[in-house]
Amino acid sequence: MRNFHKPGRSAVYATNGMVATSHPLAAAEALTILREGGNAADAAIAGAVLLGGCEPHMTGLGGDCFALIKPAGNEDIIAVNGSGRAPKDTSSDQLRSQGLSEIAAGHPASITVPGAVDAFCKISETHGRLGLDRILAPAIHYFEDGIPVAPRVAFDIASLAGNLAASGKKHYLTADRPFALGERLALPGQAEVLRRIARHGRDAFYDGEVADDMLSSLKAIGAPHRIDDFASTQATWDAPVVGHYRGTDLVENPPNGQGATAILLAHILAEFDIASMDPAGTERLHLETEATKLAYNTRNRFLADPDHMSRLNHMLDPATAKSLAALIDPSKAIADPTPISEAVHKDTVLITVVDRDGMAVSLIYSIFASFGSGVASNRFGILLHNRGSGFNLIPGHPNEIGPGKRPMHTILPGMTRKDGLIDMTFGVMGGQYQATGHAHMVSNIVDFGMDPQAAIDAPRVFPETYGLRIERNLSAATRQGLSELGHNLVEKNEPIGGAQAIRIDHASGTLIGGSDPRKDGIAIGY
Repeated sequence: MRNFHKPGRSAVYATNGMVATSHPLAAAEALTILREGGNAADAAIAGAVLLGGCEPHMTGLGGDCFALIKPAGNEDIIAVNGSGRAPKDTSSDQLRSQGLSEIAAGHPASITVPGAVDAFCKISETHGRLGLDRILAPAIHYFEDGIPVAPRVAFDIASLAGNLAASGKKHYLTADRPFALGERLALPGQAEVLRRIARHGRDAFYDGEVADDMLSSLKAIGAPHRIDDFASTQATWDAPVVGHYRGTDLVENPPNGQGATAILLAHILAEFDIASMDPAGTERLHLETEATKLAYNTRNRFLADPDHMSRLNHMLDPATAKSLAALIDPSKAIADPTPISEAVHKDTVLITVVDRDGMAVSLIYSIFASFGSGVASNRFGILLHNRGSGFNLIPGHPNEIGPGKRPMHTILPGMTRKDGLIDMTFGVMGGQYQATGHAHMVSNIVDFGMDPQAAIDAPRVFPETYGLRIERNLSAATRQGLSELGHNLVEKNEPIGGAQAIRIDHASGTLIGGSDPRKDGIAIGY
């Protein structure tokens, strides 16, 4: 139990349904959907789409999504891959001939086809209850009326105007400057797009005037996208991948998401007696940091579009983790095994929902970099993501950019299972940090008995190419200890990531939610 003499927030307890996400308006509207008879799938889509206006630098209709869905009445989890593909005319040789060694955020090759809208429509059709007209209504209203800019959003976007191309500035700035705290940001063009999707489904986005608007903006920057790249976009349904941590199953999306990285990291940490350590102490955070370096090195070697990678079983094998764990020196930091070759970004939103019938959804939705590619469609203002920056240009690498390929994705929703029952739905935003965040949070709960809010609040560290990034809530003793082990500590203005979680207490029938104070959001139930 938290210390009530100190500022903080308690976990939220409810029984009928619960939502946790990074903005109060999205959480409130999703909960209204539940109270009006919608299910967790309806509420997750309603809240996620609204987040595109609440946190427009983080996500939007021009992005991708992944989801885990546990239907009511059974424990079988469906992994939804709503990530788009590179255009069919993409050529890695051509890009290398331009002298490129990586794909920058604003480069035409960084813009893969948006996949989220197709996924939302299919989830609504196959698992929803209310229909698109009702679940898109909150976003349509707020996009038309405008949304007051919240504190964390104002903090984030104050310095991001330079990430927007001219087409993006037209829709996402006011008087050529970022929106300030409390000012209303409206997206009327996207409200009209949502009306069309509500009436006509996914074809209203991937064909016709909306698609033509996106293609016109893409053509203007020399991108190779064609209408058939959009029309052929399809979300896919898969079985999740599963790992194990001290009697708890960690359930993740398969590649091209990095869920296998989170599982590998959890398997490495399971080789150590983490529970005997101080949860925010030097020993525990050092081991987590070193395990992260090794797990991410493995990711960068092998993880890619599932049609182009062959080492998934190697990543999931506990024997791989055991071998990597043996390389960790508890007494000193090691250099990164290899330079991280994929782009490093931090912008994503997550919503997680559990309804009264036991359906659980964890849905993550992103445009990758801050304001994505910076390119927005002229008429409707759809901000296109830059997920293609997750590809590399290494000849023969499984994640080399290529026609029709899906890039390696950093975003991943998560669930945990114990004794055959799903007992938590969660996610940890933060670009590359997400896989480490999953393992860190599961360890906080399993090893230290934290409730979801305490597990979210706990200090975080993450190894970057420039050093070990730390948060300001890390104690002086832990900072000194990490420095003495050879870590170069780096503190930045912004915190590391953001998380949302709902635990399911099957014995009492109670839902227990937490929402990250690093963001503006809340967990709320009824």
